[in-house]
Order: sequence, then C-alpha cells, then structure tokens
Amino acid sequence: MLEIAENGRTWILSGPASSYALHLTPEDELLHLHWGPKIALADAEALAVRPLPEYWPFESRLDGREEYPVEGGPRFTRPALSVRTDERRGTEWTFESHDTEGDELRLRFRDGGLAITLHYRMRHDVLERWVTLDNQGPGPVELLRADSATWTLPDREDGWRLSQLHGRWAAESLLTQTPLTYGEKVIGSRRGHTGHQHLPWVALDTDATEERGEVYGAALGWSGSWRIAVAQLPDARVQITGGAGYDESGLLSLAEGESFTTPVFAGLWSDGGFGGASRAWHAYQRAYVIPDADQDRPVLFNSWEATNFDISEEQQGTLARRAAAAGVELFVVDDGWFGTRTSDRAGLGDWSPNPDRFPSGLKPLGDYVHALGMQFGIWVEPEMVNPDSELYRAHPDWVQYQEGRKRTEFRNQLVLNLAREDVQEYLWEQLDALLSSAPIDYVKWDFNRCFTDAGWPGDPYPQRLWVDHVRGFYALLDRLRAAHPGVAFESCSGGGGRIDLGVLSRTDQVWTSDNTDPLDRLAIQHGFSQIHPARVMAAWVTDSPNTQLNDRVSSLRFRFVSSMAGVLGVGGDLTEWTEEELAEARRWVDLYKEIRPVVQRGDLYRLRPPRGGLSAVQYVLGEEAVVLAWLQAQHYGEPVPAVRLRGLDPAASYECLETGEVHRGAVLLHHGLRTGLRGDLDAAVFRLRRI
Repeated sequence: MLEIAENGRTWILSGPASSYALHLTPEDELLHLHWGPKIALADAEALAVRPLPEYWPFESRLDGREEYPVEGGPRFTRPALSVRTDERRGTEWTFESHDTEGDELRLRFRDGGLAITLHYRMRHDVLERWVTLDNQGPGPVELLRADSATWTLPDREDGWRLSQLHGRWAAESLLTQTPLTYGEKVIGSRRGHTGHQHLPWVALDTDATEERGEVYGAALGWSGSWRIAVAQLPDARVQITGGAGYDESGLLSLAEGESFTTPVFAGLWSDGGFGGASRAWHAYQRAYVIPDADQDRPVLFNSWEATNFDISEEQQGTLARRAAAAGVELFVVDDGWFGTRTSDRAGLGDWSPNPDRFPSGLKPLGDYVHALGMQFGIWVEPEMVNPDSELYRAHPDWVQYQEGRKRTEFRNQLVLNLAREDVQEYLWEQLDALLSSAPIDYVKWDFNRCFTDAGWPGDPYPQRLWVDHVRGFYALLDRLRAAHPGVAFESCSGGGGRIDLGVLSRTDQVWTSDNTDPLDRLAIQHGFSQIHPARVMAAWVTDSPNTQLNDRVSSLRFRFVSSMAGVLGVGGDLTEWTEEELAEARRWVDLYKEIRPVVQRGDLYRLRPPRGGLSAVQYVLGEEAVVLAWLQAQHYGEPVPAVRLRGLDPAASYECLETGEVHRGAVLLHHGLRTGLRGDLDAAVFRLRRI
C-alpha cells in the first residue's frame, strides 16, 4: 500500500507487517524517515517535522539521513550516485515531481540535462528500489557510480551485527556473523559475474535469534560485478549502499538520449528473527521473482560425474535406462556432446552435436529419453570459447581482450564479449537452432571462468563491457525463453558462482555448488537458505566415496536426505550401482516425490544449524510438515536430543507417517520429536500430517 501526504512531500509504503517512509524538505533534501514495523501516514508526517540534530562544522547534517546520497555539496558519506561531464563532476539536483503507476512510486529529480528517477515498490514486506538515469543532453554524461539504493537503519542502543555469505569454489554460501565496527565493510565481485566469494545479500541485527528479533536485510538482483558497502558512520548511524559495478573507474557513458536503469536492490525488515526474514525472502521470490514457481521441479539425473567428457549416445542411453528405473524424471547430458569436445581444451563455441558421438544429432537420444518417461536436458556454456574451436578461428576478435596484452586462459577458455550485438546474434542463432533440433526440455547454462582481460579494443567506452555483457546475457535468456516456453533453464557457474535475484528472475533453478559431498552440503545449504528458497536449490546424490573432493564415505541414506532439502538430483555413475542400491534409490526418490510440494513450496524452519552434531530443517505447507534430520557424529555415547519443531498448531494433533504415532502440536513445539538417529552420518525423514 502506498500513501502520500496532502502536501505531496511525504510518502509511506506499507506491506502486511512493515512500513517504509521518506520525506522531501522545503530545500529539496530527500530524507529517510522510517524502515521497520508498520506505521500510519500520520506517524510519518510527525517524523517529517522533527528537526535534524545540530552538527559540528566537520560533519554533515545530511549524512546518515539522506535517502539517496549523491556526490557533491555538504556530504561526506559514500555517494550512491557519482557522475561526470566535460564541465564538472557531482550532482546538484532539484525535485521535479512524483507520480505513481499501480503500486510503484516514482520520485523525479533533475540536474541540468540528467533526469534522475527513484523507483519504489512494496511486494509483501520486501521493498524493491531502483534508479533510472536519463541523459537528455546536451553532451555525454559519464556514470562513475550509479547504485540502486541506500538503506538507512534506525538508531539502536546496542551494536549492530553483520551477517553475510562468503566462500569460494566448492565452499559457497557459508554464513558468517561479525560485530559491525566504525568505518565500512565492503563485499562484492570484480569478476564479471556474481561470484563464489559472496552472495549479494547482507543482514543486520542487534540481538536477533533464529525465531525472534529485528532483522534488516538487503539483496541485489545483478549477475555481473557488484558492490555492497555497509558503513557505520561517526555518529553510529548505519547505511547500506549497493549496486552494479565494483569501483568508481567508470560504469557507463550515456550519450545524449541514452538512459540506464539500475538493477533492483531489495530490502526487508522482519521482527521474526533470521527464520522469519528467510521465510519472507522465500515467499517474495516464489511470488514475484522465480518463473513458474508454483510448478515443482522434477528429479533429475546429470551425467557429468558419471562420465566426464567420455560420452556416447549408447552410453547415455544405458544411463538413461537406469535413471528411469530409479524414478528420475529429467535426464541431462552434461559437457562433451558437441564439437570436438573430448576434453576442456576444445570445442566451446561450436554448438552442434559431435558427429562421432551423436551421428544423427541429439534427437534420437532425446526421443529415447522421452520414451522412457523422462524429460531431456543438455549442458551449454554459451559465453565461453576455446581457442581450439571453429568459432575462435573465425572470430578471434569476438573475445574480451586488451590490445597488446596476453589473452589469459582459465580452463583453456576465453570469454566471449557478449556486449557485442554480433556475438549476441550468433549465440541466438546457434541456441535457437539447437533447441529446435531435438526434444530438449531443459538447459543447464554454465559460466566457468571470471573476467580477466575485460577489454573491447576499438570501442569508445570499453568499460561498458562489464554492464552490457550482463545485459546481453539477460536479453539472450529472455529471447530464448520467449521462443521456447517449454524449456526450463538452470544457472550454473562452476557451481554457485552466479546466484542472485537477477538471474533467478530468468531461470528455474540454480546449481548450488560443485561440492556434492553430503556433509559439506549441509553448511552450504544452510547459508543458501538465508536468502533463497529450496524451490531453486539443486542438490545431487553422487557416488561414495566422494572422489571429487575428500574421499568421504557415506550411506545412500545420508546422501539422499541431504539432497532432499532442495531440488533432488542424482549424479552418480548408475552403471556401477548394485541392484540393491538402485532399489534403495528408487524408494528415496518415491519418498521425495511425496514430500516435494512441501519442501519446494512450504515455509522453511531451520531447527538446528549444522555445527557438528544434530542438525535439522522443517518445511510446513498447509496441514503437512516435513522434517529432515542429520546426525554428523555421536560423541561419548550421549543420547541424541529431540528436535523442537516450529510452525505447528499447538492445539492440534499430528500423525507421523513413518511411525504411525500421534503427537500433540504443543508437545512437538516445546519438547520436540525424537529422531532415533545414532552413530555417524545418520539421517532421517519424518512426515507429519495434521489430523
């Protein structure tokens, strides 16, 4: 809901539980008023007439209170907007007007020929913010920095704690929490993609627990380089500023008549602790971000860990038969099906089936997979090229490179300059033809190296490559989805290197991590769940021992229950599994299909974090609840504690379908459910139904 004061200079946006208010002073200073529990318009107007505190001459009365700080004038905080023309640098803007369209509020400002529009839209209790910059001339305007939003936190007596997700390849999305100190904490990516090192999300609290207390969170929807800066100012006020681009070396140059719209930087306040904040983020994404989120994702098999590059049509058919027997619903052929791709040294860029491995193309295998009752999927990496490829030999200038410098190769590949329209058109023609040539239902879209030599020789403003590559990626995905509406897409980047609200608005799920070890995955999935829902979190059951990472041995039970916390997949070499293992796998897959609606669409409760002993998560949807529990190790013969549940009606009774026992809701909430787990690496699933 959006309300506007009679004088047209105070605005308040409200969701079911929260409000956000801002005010324009007579001097056209746009001030932040409130972000937190729901208030009335009269409350916002009362805040608007409060005078700003007095400041010493070495400080600014605006710092820490301005809604969108610009560079220039009496300001010392990090600017959200920094621009430069041939004549001057900085912004001295004036307010022009406000308008609304549906639930969106637009505040319009101007600095000479630069029109600046701040956008606000409340969805549930998540506030979406973004900015449009329109150069109406004369002359070009260089955007050194154009952040999507600055979020201002209220004054609090206790110190703030910062939560963030950090990591690296095979160790993504690990949650860390530290006290916020004076100065700035900056996270981001200067790699050209979202990155394994940080997810673009932060949360701040003073004393919150999993289920109680205020939590402020912000998440950025951008799949390229980005930056979020959390600053505790000299007067202890805290602001969060974030957007596309990593530094101030230049984001874009806008010619006269050109405009730039920043990605969305979404914010959320919750008084339900970290669990309440997560559930609000998940509900928002399922309702407004993820395509077709009401449709449950199928159980897939992926061939990579079973075969690597050594694949053939016959071999894939054998795997498909065993996958179908295990109850798999989607069969995906990973890397190695195209061009001269017998290793990672050749073939990227040549998106036609290898004639020796697939003499009649992919259609016969796709038809065979469909005949087995499964959907058919393939792996691609369209933004990359091997120097040993027909594409590179024909167009060496299509890659990112710096004139006179060596072309760095990671994984024996270079990055195509997707900012170029001819590259976009080539990829569109190749991928459209590919998806039209065979019954393909699913595309795993990978991105296996960071930007290093991000140059565009001959372009008058080569820095725009960083932004326009992402725009080209988005445009290509949008075009393919429109032309092939029945095809689902997965975002992958060597695992979890491209996960954010921007790519999630265009894909159906994401590959969480190349780390498929079921124990490691518990911590990765715990961090991932802070912001993103189980509906998009792909997780595979692979072979034991886990030879890819650590040689850890684990049971099928533990591997399956770990992967059932998200979108279940299988990635082991099924030709080496015994008949007993395949039969057990079928039982787990059948069980997952029963609980899938609750896991993928239900509310998530993190009951116990994965800290070395017992951990558990719970999903609740309507009258049903599902509990997944894991015991990492049992020490000193101590009994395993009961797991206290959440989200149930204390006055109701619940039947456990595994044991037939009937439990009172109040008992489960306050005294817990006994899991019966013992020893090391044990796991269990419990289905509860209200009676």
